[in-house]
Amino acid sequence: MFMKFFRQLKYIIPSENSCYNRWRYNKLLKQFGLFQVPPRLLRTIKSKSVQHVNLQQGDKTVNIEGAVTSTIGDSVMIDQEAQSHESAPDGDLQVSTTVQKDASQLPEKRKTIETDKLVDAKKVKLETKSPKNKKPNLTDEKYDETSYYFENGLRKVYPYFFTFTTFTKGRWVGEKILDVFAREFRAHPAEEYQRSIETGKLTVNYEKVPSDYRLKHNDLLSNVVHRHEVPVSLQSIAIVHMDEDIVVVNKPASIPVHPCGRYRHNTVVFILAKSHNLKNLRTIHRLDRLTSGLLIFGRTSTKARELEQQIRNRQVQKEYVCRVEGRFPDGIIECNEPIQVVSYKIGVCRVSPNGKDCKTTFQRISEVGDCSIVLCKPLTGRMHQIRVHLQYLGYPIVNDPLYNHEVFGPLKGRGGDIGGKSDDQLINNLIKIHNAENWLGMEEGGILPIANPIKCEVKNSRENESLTEIEAQQTKLKSTVDSITDVGHEEPIDPFDPTKTTFDPFCHECKVNYRDPNAKDLIMYLHAWKYKGVDWDYKTELPNWACKELIDYDTL
Repeated sequence: MFMKFFRQLKYIIPSENSCYNRWRYNKLLKQFGLFQVPPRLLRTIKSKSVQHVNLQQGDKTVNIEGAVTSTIGDSVMIDQEAQSHESAPDGDLQVSTTVQKDASQLPEKRKTIETDKLVDAKKVKLETKSPKNKKPNLTDEKYDETSYYFENGLRKVYPYFFTFTTFTKGRWVGEKILDVFAREFRAHPAEEYQRSIETGKLTVNYEKVPSDYRLKHNDLLSNVVHRHEVPVSLQSIAIVHMDEDIVVVNKPASIPVHPCGRYRHNTVVFILAKSHNLKNLRTIHRLDRLTSGLLIFGRTSTKARELEQQIRNRQVQKEYVCRVEGRFPDGIIECNEPIQVVSYKIGVCRVSPNGKDCKTTFQRISEVGDCSIVLCKPLTGRMHQIRVHLQYLGYPIVNDPLYNHEVFGPLKGRGGDIGGKSDDQLINNLIKIHNAENWLGMEEGGILPIANPIKCEVKNSRENESLTEIEAQQTKLKSTVDSITDVGHEEPIDPFDPTKTTFDPFCHECKVNYRDPNAKDLIMYLHAWKYKGVDWDYKTELPNWACKELIDYDTL
């Protein structure tokens, strides 16, 4: 970092008397967190002014960095109170500094001590990066919080105690803690959060507080809850490819990629860790919870960064297959409509002129009754890009619980027409529908849980299931699943064991009998089929709903 500072400084000092260079000089100091350059160091640099000019004119024999290196440790030290945890764009760690006494006034012993402090401080700084940049490994203790059981073709999790932690967000500062939880976290009624605060299960900085406590910056909120996870498909996660660098899997629909919302152990990363002993995988890309198909994880940070860079640079070609309503037009259809995120909170997007540029090509490759099997090639990677573009074209995915819904207006968003609603009205209507229908279609980015669970006996409801493929899928899930993968692992089919369950008398969810999700709640007809990058390509088997025997592969 210091070398970078002096490289820039050496081009300013020789002509320091100009106003422009004085402005550049002050801006450079501010950029590196300095008040001024120590006098001794400044004299050293000025004494080389002629050499700087020669260097700029092509004299490569001058090494200005060598002229100043010996004085770095003597003149500048870390200001412990002004350290910054942010990283510069080029990856160098930014460290705020301040000028101390001139090094010429310090005895030799003091110089050594100050130099050591500088080295130690830089070392500590590099080892304590921002939590956002660190990916802490999950320990066996986390994986062993609970276990699975299998019932009605579903993978279920025994309820367990878990501590949620989060720092106060900016918009919460100054608000009462009870008001924040009642508004932001709708997993439980406000009365339960009131009880948690009063009993000390919901704490601030690990201390009990009253319910009218007003949140402050950097407050750490901790809430001990009895956690009930949502069931997912029992279908096994097939391993497509695995080596020392990556793991490629075929993700079943209904399983989120990583912990989010009401899912933790019922996620791909936890299932792979607990059932296949593939732990601490690095997520390279994601799929929506209801989307099935190709999913790539890095086993090393180097490989993960390499693949992430290829995806970021659009060097990866992606092919998806979906089933849409109606007869899709002939030929290759290109959609270039920009997409805007309406709400990150609940994970909803729509076509908007204020959105980000994106491009998807579509091609009908087969027909099934009144529906079409469509090959989709997203050339950009926007959130819900394929689903939103298909909605805009008027051919939404058959069973898309979000973008094939009249909440987007009578035309269901075709041509961008959402019935004259504002974004706020659209969001509020989506939340109401979610609560009323016990909608399980919330995506990974969404935080809304099942707010108003349907109270009934624990049994499958078969209402409104008219598609034969859905019924076939449910029958398949209920049968014994062939879970032998490429790594030779066979997953046990464990029934419910009452001795493994836990109960909290104060838990709201322990008093509610949830119905099992329907087959239609577990699947969406969108599948990540092929990914091809630099010197690699992988593909999965097409699901049954794609009717792969009808596809003319020669036209692809």
